[in-house]
Formats: sequence, C-alpha cells, structure tokens
Amino acid sequence: MNIEPSKMAAPDRWESSKKFGYYAWFIVGYLALVILWGAWVRISGSGAGCGAHWPTCNGEIIPVNPAWETVIEFIHRVTSGLSLPLVIGLVITAYRRFPKGHGVRWASVGTLVFLLSEAALGAGLVKFELVAENTSIARAVTASFHLVNTFILSAFASLCAWWGSYGFPNFRSKRSQPSVLVGIGLFALLITAMSGAITALGDTLFPTQVFIEQGLLPHLQENLDSSTHFLVQLRIFHPIIAILSGVYLLGLMPWLSDQRSDLKRPCLQVSALVICQILLGLINIVLAAPAWIQIAHLLLALGLWISTILLWIQVLEGRQNRPRFPHQQS
Repeated sequence: MNIEPSKMAAPDRWESSKKFGYYAWFIVGYLALVILWGAWVRISGSGAGCGAHWPTCNGEIIPVNPAWETVIEFIHRVTSGLSLPLVIGLVITAYRRFPKGHGVRWASVGTLVFLLSEAALGAGLVKFELVAENTSIARAVTASFHLVNTFILSAFASLCAWWGSYGFPNFRSKRSQPSVLVGIGLFALLITAMSGAITALGDTLFPTQVFIEQGLLPHLQENLDSSTHFLVQLRIFHPIIAILSGVYLLGLMPWLSDQRSDLKRPCLQVSALVICQILLGLINIVLAAPAWIQIAHLLLALGLWISTILLWIQVLEGRQNRPRFPHQQS
C-alpha cells in the first residue's frame, strides 16, 4: 500500500501537547480576569490609588493602611505582575515541547512581547498621571491604544493555546476570499474596541442619567452639543461603529458556514456573541453604563474577538477535519 509523502508528514504538521494546551488556556483565562479587573480600576476611579509611583505604590512596596482606591489599584498591579512569570513559563515550555518552526513558539513570544508593552502602557498611564479625573486627549488616545494592545495580547495567548492543543498545520489558504473577509471583520472589531475604550472613559468621567428618565432627544443633544467635552461628543460614534461591525459579521457568518461545513459551529458562536454584544450595548446605554454591565460588555468583547481570531485561523488552515490532540499526548 502506497502512502503519499504529504500524509506521512501530517503527524509533524499537527504536533500538539494536551497538558501544554491546558496550561495555555489557563493563562488566557487568567489574562482575561486581569483585564476585567483593570476595567474596574478605571470604573471605580482607582487609577491614582498608588499615586504617580511605579512600580512601588505610594513609594511603598506594600502599602500600609491603604485607602480603598489604593487596594483596588494594588490588587491590579499584583495580579498583572503575576502574569509575567506565567507567560515566561509559557515561552520556556513552548520551546522545550515544540520543534523549531512550530506556531506555538512564536505565539508564546508574541504573548510575552505584548504583555511587556501592556505593562509599559500601564506604567505610562500612572507616571504621566493619565488616570482618575484626567480628561485630556492624551488619556483618550492612550486608552484606545491600550485596549488594542490588550486585544492583540489576548489574540497571541489564544493562538498559543489553540495550536498547543490542536496542532499547528501547514497553512493551505493564506489569501483566500473567506480569509480576507474575516480579516476585514477583525479590523472592524479593533476599530470598534478603540471607539469603545473612548466611550467607556467618557461614561466614567461624565456619567449621564438613565436613558429612559432623560429621554432620547435630550440625550442626543447632550452628546452633540459643541459646548460639551469631546469625550461626551464622541460617545455617539461607538454604537454606530459597533452596529455596523456587527451587521457585517452577521451577514458574513451564514455565507462562510455554507462554504465549509466544519466552520458552522465557530460561525454560529461568533454570530451569537455579536447579537449578545449588541443587546448588552443597548442595555448599557439605556441604564447609563452601570459598572457591572461595562464589565460584562468588555468580557463579551474579548470573547467575540478571540472567537473571530480562531475562526480566521481555521479559515487559513483550510482543513476540513482537523484532529483533536492527535499526536504526542503528554
């Protein structure tokens, strides 16, 4: 019986490690918790809880008799700091368990690089006092890029977990029409995230009344009045961008699932998350952005981003029947 050389090479192509996959997915979840707590730091106005000091907190390694804002900020710093040894361990394990050229290696390095840039951005916010009641353009710009960095960090961590769990293939379709269309959707999500960061900052610094109490017309007049702060004026753009991005993805998913039957489940997942995000966003507007909805909104945004990234990777792989933990179980 003759076996094609490409089929003989398949085990190397799909090399994976079950234990490594569990560890990597744990890091994805841990990073998500750190990100959500960082949002709580902003919402609670605790960004200046440690003053303009970094990496110390008000000049102390461990604050003594801290205020509540200091406790919130200090917890964020500790949990963020613990991310570094976890990710360094991820990189070391990736290089020990996977061969040269394996995607897990460069995905783990990407996770480390963007974790360090995340820390640098956080330190910059503190050192330049772009926290608490600061309403400058610099803070708005930094907040938007900070969230983009966060999304890219979560993307690399998720790719590391995905390829570590299910193997890294020889990509068969690098610039197909489906991959380009999903790539456009990813870009739209990044723009949505940037506008969302600015809107969330505006909601924190310039809280509004409950929508049903204020009414539609006064709410729009407040947002569009040239005398109001620019963060208030920009609030109207995020819902528009989010709806346009959501409609694009909702239109793309049925077409994409028709192209390949194996993509039906991830396409359905993306569609469900889009619908939930739009509904939660509307509730957020109606209830004047309460803290718990802002946290849930960010969590769903992360889930949607990661799901779309993994969908894009599956489109690029171009393989209908990908194995599950196929080789080198350890």
